[in-house]
Amino acid sequence: MLQGAHITLRARHEADVPVLQAELYDDVETRARADSRPWRPVPPGAAHSPYAVSGPSPEVACFSVVETATGELAGEALLWGIDAHNRTAHLGISLRPGHRGRGLAVDTVRVLCHYGFVVLGLHRLQLETLADNTPMLRAAAGAGFTVEGTLRRSAWVYGAFVDEVVLGLLAEEHRQH
Repeated sequence: MLQGAHITLRARHEADVPVLQAELYDDVETRARADSRPWRPVPPGAAHSPYAVSGPSPEVACFSVVETATGELAGEALLWGIDAHNRTAHLGISLRPGHRGRGLAVDTVRVLCHYGFVVLGLHRLQLETLADNTPMLRAAAGAGFTVEGTLRRSAWVYGAFVDEVVLGLLAEEHRQH
């Protein structure tokens, strides 16, 4: 487990899956904003659920976010597209609606960065988010990420093309932050 100031990142448990499915995936509009792939109905407990518990992978590290003070499941976090040769990865988080706006996002991003840079020895982490996702932009800035550019109207989200912002953080910047 990885500990932050307010959250703990741990392996996903089978008991987490129905909660994440119901609150993060089955909310079509929210999921459409969080994933570049089109939403498709996935029955609870399906092997191809985005939250299905699976073994370790060299390309992805999935975590459940737990609010330390309460022990409650707060959401999910992951490093994906892990490239061991170039020592890079992408970062993503999604918090349950009842856990948003409580300062957990920046702590989650910081702990994921620690995992990527210190545990995995990566050199660069990147995240992409919608330009109007102010909470994620604040969390990324709070963890030391730099805006590297805007991809104009690059994401089809719930009936419209919207801008995406690309942010990056290098290992040496993480050590200074």
